[in-house]
Amino acid sequence: MFKTLKDMDFRGKRVLVRVDFNVPQDEQGNITDDSRIVKSLPTLKYILDHGASQLILMSHLGRPKGDKPEPQFMMDKAAQRLSNLMNMFVAKVEDCVVVQLPTPEQAKVVMLENLRFHKAEEANDEGFAKALAEHGDVYVNDAFGTCHRAHASVHAITKFLPSCAGLLVEKEVTVMGDAMTSPKRPLAAIVGFAKIGDKMKLLENLLSKVDMMLIGGAVAFTFLKSQGFNVGKSLVEDMHLSLAKSILQKYGSKIILPIDIVVANKPAEEAVAYIVSIHEIPEDRMGLDVGPETVEEFKKELKKAQTIIWNGPVGMFEIDKFAKASKDIALFLADEAEKSGKIVIVGGGDTAAAMDKFGVSDRMTHVSTGGGASLEFLEGKKLPGIQALEDNAEKFH
Repeated sequence: MFKTLKDMDFRGKRVLVRVDFNVPQDEQGNITDDSRIVKSLPTLKYILDHGASQLILMSHLGRPKGDKPEPQFMMDKAAQRLSNLMNMFVAKVEDCVVVQLPTPEQAKVVMLENLRFHKAEEANDEGFAKALAEHGDVYVNDAFGTCHRAHASVHAITKFLPSCAGLLVEKEVTVMGDAMTSPKRPLAAIVGFAKIGDKMKLLENLLSKVDMMLIGGAVAFTFLKSQGFNVGKSLVEDMHLSLAKSILQKYGSKIILPIDIVVANKPAEEAVAYIVSIHEIPEDRMGLDVGPETVEEFKKELKKAQTIIWNGPVGMFEIDKFAKASKDIALFLADEAEKSGKIVIVGGGDTAAAMDKFGVSDRMTHVSTGGGASLEFLEGKKLPGIQALEDNAEKFH
């Protein structure tokens, strides 16, 4: 097991923290959603409250080419937003390695420049990691969303400093880990993604553990077509029909598919949309959401569950016309989590974005901060960033 904040002595130490400030920005570079910065605050406050002499923060932002600074990906606005949120000065420096940091008296909190302005970051270069490590006495990883990458700031760096998980990483691993290994049962999963092929490991790992799986999203049409249903122009992976059929044969008793569908002539707000039974999908229409009867059936099954893992909206939630089913289920689960004590865990990426859109993120038991990381964790993979923390606990015990 890795160490946590409670295992470390921060008094008088310079603490190097890997945060995930990869925040969305508009064309002018203004931050449009600061939730990732906000979610880092409890960890940063804990470290300062426990006597750290200085916080040195590092993050990536966007997808720079990795050989020189690019103005649109600089960390200045993230540093300014953090300064406003913490109500204290945050010094932003011009690089992440070749740089003279201000003293603790000059700045209690320092933001390094974008890690990915150096190709060595994504190459997991040990020399680069060592240069980063020289900024601090202790290392804290609070960037779960990057833990599935073996990058220098989450992996190689743990070879050089005593390391631990921040509150975000600790919660992600604990909550999702418990749900997969020792859940309150019945355990249900809701999945709704586009393709079966690239989610096969996730499906197999979940199906081996859950008591029921509710399937929506585009992937439902591959399952329906494998059973002989006409799905019109709905998105289907014809090359995986036999795979879908074999999954249904093996796990059919656990799987619940839609019984009605919202179909339309195109995926657009102005589209002509209506509800049909899965037996009546027209040849010239595509399915873009599950229908109200399916939602009621899903709710009936979810009522039985004590733990629910949700990865993938059940319709094209980005378009309001096709967001109704996902919103209805989200509101239902938020109520269940609050009133009945159900454990509701929402995977990262699109599902987390949907919860934000519907205003229910704070009402769920846990909404993952990691897109790809939460997906790989639920697939049963050991994440490089987590493995590095565990190895470090052995090395620096």
